[in-house]
Amino acid sequence: MDENISFSLKVWRQAGPKEKGHFETYQMKDIPGDTSFLEMLDILNEQLVADKKEPVAFDHDCREGICGMCSLYINGHPHGPATGATTCQLYMRRFHEGDVITIEPWRSAAFPVIKDLMVDRNAFDKIQQAGGYVSFNTGGAQDANAIPIPKTAADEAMDSASCIGCGACVAACKNGSAMLFVSAKVSQFALLPQGQAEKARRVKAMVAKMDELGFGNCTNTGACAAECPKNISLSNIARMNRNYLCAKLKD
Repeated sequence: MDENISFSLKVWRQAGPKEKGHFETYQMKDIPGDTSFLEMLDILNEQLVADKKEPVAFDHDCREGICGMCSLYINGHPHGPATGATTCQLYMRRFHEGDVITIEPWRSAAFPVIKDLMVDRNAFDKIQQAGGYVSFNTGGAQDANAIPIPKTAADEAMDSASCIGCGACVAACKNGSAMLFVSAKVSQFALLPQGQAEKARRVKAMVAKMDELGFGNCTNTGACAAECPKNISLSNIARMNRNYLCAKLKD
């Protein structure tokens, strides 16, 4: 059975996008080790409400590592110290008695703070809308084997599609680059026959939208892939760069 621990929380508090933020420190006592990180924040908010204080605003939804909304910067790591996991999959057994745990929102000009630990990640939606889809006429469902796809290509496309768009790659990058996210969304279609017709238009539109929204450039430090909760590969960035150069040369 996991032991209870007591620790200090340094939490970023910011009343609104244009307000000046600051850290506030809270003492947490006897938190069970099998408590998830988000459940621990729920306990903190219950204490704050009981004391008639403003609860901490943070994003969450599925709490199953699927949606990526639980985007917190914990002790200098997006989603915390666990590898290949989101914040909601992080448990307090990872920490020790007397620790000081610092929690911040994503730090990126393209992800402005809404309140406290919540940021506006609509920029990712706009990049998706620019070309992260396949257009085709609908009708009767095709047979499963109507378009043969090599297993290696299908597996790689599925690996790329596992990106949940949480923004950890942007938070980890010293330049605030979104290249890992964009390249994953480009690759999941570029690897499949259905995505070939719009391949050039897609990569040009998504890269242009990424640049327009103010994300930084990629300098290949690899921090994005190291912190990605879904272990998206850097090879996607190389593939996207090749596709982009080929598309621009054809122009």
